[in-house]
Amino acid sequence: MATVVSHLAVPLALTMAIGSGLVPHQLTTLAVICSVLPDLDALGLWVGVPYTHPLGHRGITHSLPFSAAVAGFGFAFASHLGCQPWVTFFVLLVSTASHGLLDALTNGGLGVAFFSPFSNRRYFLPWRILEVSPLGLSAFLSPRGLSVLMSEVRYVWFPCLLVGFVGIAVRRLYGGA
Repeated sequence: MATVVSHLAVPLALTMAIGSGLVPHQLTTLAVICSVLPDLDALGLWVGVPYTHPLGHRGITHSLPFSAAVAGFGFAFASHLGCQPWVTFFVLLVSTASHGLLDALTNGGLGVAFFSPFSNRRYFLPWRILEVSPLGLSAFLSPRGLSVLMSEVRYVWFPCLLVGFVGIAVRRLYGGA
């Protein structure tokens, strides 16, 4: 899996690119939460849910239907977040789905069940460019953990920053501040 820090990069870059005029802080906060929400399935490992089970790690909570359901729930509460329903749906869909996509870029695990509950088949993306994150704070602070973080800076954070800054530039160019 990618690190928690890198899962946060996508919603932060997305909301930076779109701008606070369309994405209020409440939606940004919810998008950040949604970007790490799929890893709730890791709790199942502690109670004996097998990794390969649909409720196992990288199962249904990492799927595209789950992401759409989360975004649909957000859509229903868009007015409480102070933004347009389509913006809420889009931001939450991308933020939640990005979790599984980033995990499918790693070089470890069994892949991601993108289409669960319809299929439990696990997939990786063709480019497995991210080092799989070690578990535990001491492992994360090790030389291997630093190597993982550097691969994520290169392949996740820099591209996300680029998207964010391009979004800002486009908004300024067309008068959207």
